[in-house]
Amino acid sequence: MSRVLLPGAVLDGRQVTLGVMGGGQLGRMFVHAAQAMGYATAVLDPDATSPAGLVSHHHFQTAYEDPQGLAQLAACSAAITTEFENVPAPALAVLAATRTVAPAAAAVAIAQDRAQEKAHFDRCGVPCAPYAVIDSAAQLAAVPLDLLPGILKTARMGYDGKGQVRIATPQALQEAWQSLGGVACVLEKMLPLASECSVIVARGDDGAMVSFPVQHNLHRDGILAVTQVIDGLVAPALAAQLVTAARAIAEGVNYVGVLCVEFFVLQDGHWVVNEMAPRPHNSGHYTMDACDQSQFDLQVRTLAGLPLLQPRQHSPAIMLNLLGDLWFRADGKEASPPWDQVLALPGTHLHLYGKLSARKGRKMGHLNLIAATAAEVHANALQAAALLGIEAF
Repeated sequence: MSRVLLPGAVLDGRQVTLGVMGGGQLGRMFVHAAQAMGYATAVLDPDATSPAGLVSHHHFQTAYEDPQGLAQLAACSAAITTEFENVPAPALAVLAATRTVAPAAAAVAIAQDRAQEKAHFDRCGVPCAPYAVIDSAAQLAAVPLDLLPGILKTARMGYDGKGQVRIATPQALQEAWQSLGGVACVLEKMLPLASECSVIVARGDDGAMVSFPVQHNLHRDGILAVTQVIDGLVAPALAAQLVTAARAIAEGVNYVGVLCVEFFVLQDGHWVVNEMAPRPHNSGHYTMDACDQSQFDLQVRTLAGLPLLQPRQHSPAIMLNLLGDLWFRADGKEASPPWDQVLALPGTHLHLYGKLSARKGRKMGHLNLIAATAAEVHANALQAAALLGIEAF
């Protein structure tokens, strides 16, 4: 970071502007956090109705690798971040030639390729599930049988359970690889899981690093459904190990920005790292209402070179992911969920993302619930889930 970008400052005759590549809900929440601190914002996203573009000072509606769009974003912004990991890393490298970019293209490139990601975890000494990289018929034929049953995942462009196939036999493996187009894949051995957790860290250009409490996550159909952050839900010794591992992964790539690392906790008490996301994460949305700083506040701070302070969680919290399924009645007709009844529950905080149309599986928003006690927040969350038609947990 060449210099600190102070909130509300005037730079080169205009208000300091922070840019973001990507206009989805994570970009929208970054924009809101930046604006609350006194920054102007700019978004590059090809969608005219992108959630972040709709609320930003500037929206450059171009493809992510469009030279003119990148030049416009760079000219407008003093520093630039990204809101999802599949923004082309070469585009971030182009921007970095003239502007501060965090996270760096190299870190994003690692997260975009599962094979590179696994190699990075290995270098950092963080254990993964046993795996094999498959990018040719010869490598497919050489896969050790003890990796079966396993999950075959495309090395690139997979998210929310997409690009993944569960397989149990060599024949099924071959068929699955062909069904995925014969592209580079990673085969991971299936392990007996007890739970899923994630850790969000923020690291500054000066190497300072802070983290949020370990999040306990529940996925359904490959998409995060519920996050719980309640004292005692994750054993303190395990939480300390996961935080240490996440910090090592960030240090290992000289990361600057907000990073989420997902872990699998096994039935025998051991754990393995699953993947990393070079951005704020769905499982960290509870921080918007349960902590004195949100993950988006820390994203702004890391980008602007501001001091990082250890965030404090002031209330037990549960986050419910709100998918487009909730907007459809049993007869298939679209209707708004009963927000009036949900918001009658104490400690509820509704965050909708401004998406103009609902569809099944689409992330439309999230509901944060906080309370004075773990029992109270859990009871209120179950009531909210029942009102919305979300399966109990």
